[in-house]
Amino acid sequence: MIRIYLILILFVLAFFGIRTFLKKPPAVVAGYLKVLLLGVAGLIVLYLTATGRLNWLFALIGMSVAFILRLMPILLRYTPYLQRLWSEKQQTSQRHNKTSNKDNMSIEEAYEVLGLKLGASEADIIAAHRKLIQKIHPDRGGSNYLAAKINLAKKILLKTNSL
Repeated sequence: MIRIYLILILFVLAFFGIRTFLKKPPAVVAGYLKVLLLGVAGLIVLYLTATGRLNWLFALIGMSVAFILRLMPILLRYTPYLQRLWSEKQQTSQRHNKTSNKDNMSIEEAYEVLGLKLGASEADIIAAHRKLIQKIHPDRGGSNYLAAKINLAKKILLKTNSL
């Protein structure tokens, strides 16, 4: 009878835990999952150590090291190809970053991003920025890209208004 109550309590706790877990932003959930997985792995190793069943893990590690050492000549033979692929990938990502340079926003685009008309006052710019950033801020589950665009639009418009 007591087992049924324990199982029921576990189900209720799991229900509310999952419900709370799903309301968190993805970055927080990823951190929780990382800690959970490391904790479970640590508990498994601790259990295997306490029960004396850790021998297979050491055998697996030894076998993996031997396998990697045997593969080393083959890996070293293909290293130039892998290095060329890696450098091409790096160059592609650098080219992409240069083409999407965030300082290339025009004044008209900045007004459009903030939803303002040309010639808006400094107070209007600040108010529009505050309103948008509260909705799209990354801490509230928004996008880093959009927040950066909104911040850049405000910076450009305030700079042009001060001139």
